Amino acid sequence: MNKILLLNGPNLNMLGVREPEVYGRDTLESIEAEVSAYGAERGVAVDCFQSNHEGALIDKLHEAHTAYDGVIYNPGAHTHYSYALRDAIGSIGTPVVEVHLSDIEAREEFRRISVIAPVCVAQIKGKGKLGYKEALDVLLELENR
Repeated sequence: MNKILLLNGPNLNMLGVREPEVYGRDTLESIEAEVSAYGAERGVAVDCFQSNHEGALIDKLHEAHTAYDGVIYNPGAHTHYSYALRDAIGSIGTPVVEVHLSDIEAREEFRRISVIAPVCVAQIKGKGKLGYKEALDVLLELENR
């Protein structure tokens, strides 16, 4: 595995500011830097992309089909309703690991269902920023099977 896409959806650009008691005090930029360094230690390049726009995320997933060996994806609120993103993941052959900073199953009722999870190789939730590193490990393990 040579190249991973770290993809973050809507409002994740507000990490560190938005509900720090739920999402932590780390910024998205600091998380991206940590995951990139973690990947580099394992011989993997990590490219980072965040958007608040569903279409931009879909386009990036389509690009991942040929440009990346795996995707670490925090879809944010799109988790619960975006069948368009679900279909984008389902249409590419690139493995995707869904990540959530908080435990979505322990939150409000509407946050407990992921329409994204069934087309991902794994879902990691409730581990804060460490979940992103665990997702990278999952992708590396897949390659070694």
